[in-house]
Amino acid sequence: QVQLVESGGGLVQAGGSLRLSCAASGSAFSIYSMGWFRQAPGKQRELVALITSGRTNYADSVKGRFTISRDNGKNTVYLQMNSLKPEDTGVYYCNAVAGRQYWGQGTQVTVSS
Repeated sequence: QVQLVESGGGLVQAGGSLRLSCAASGSAFSIYSMGWFRQAPGKQRELVALITSGRTNYADSVKGRFTISRDNGKNTVYLQMNSLKPEDTGVYYCNAVAGRQYWGQGTQVTVSS
């Protein structure tokens, strides 16, 4: 079992920055990949960024603005979000794959125009 706890969400003006953190515990050593997804009101959950064995993938909408990184020593994954736009608003969920998918509880990000 893997437990994921996110932090770092909040309210920010357009053009601002936020950094999300997701700390994994439990069988964190078995995690193959970690990532961030988001869900805006009335929309489906979508992939934002993934990191697997140091390789990263981003949604086209966030390329050049968001950076995902992972500190294996701390079992933590980060999402640095710069140049935020109102359309980045949503609940951001941490995801980990360790034999199955695990999800955090979500953290709200609100970008005001």
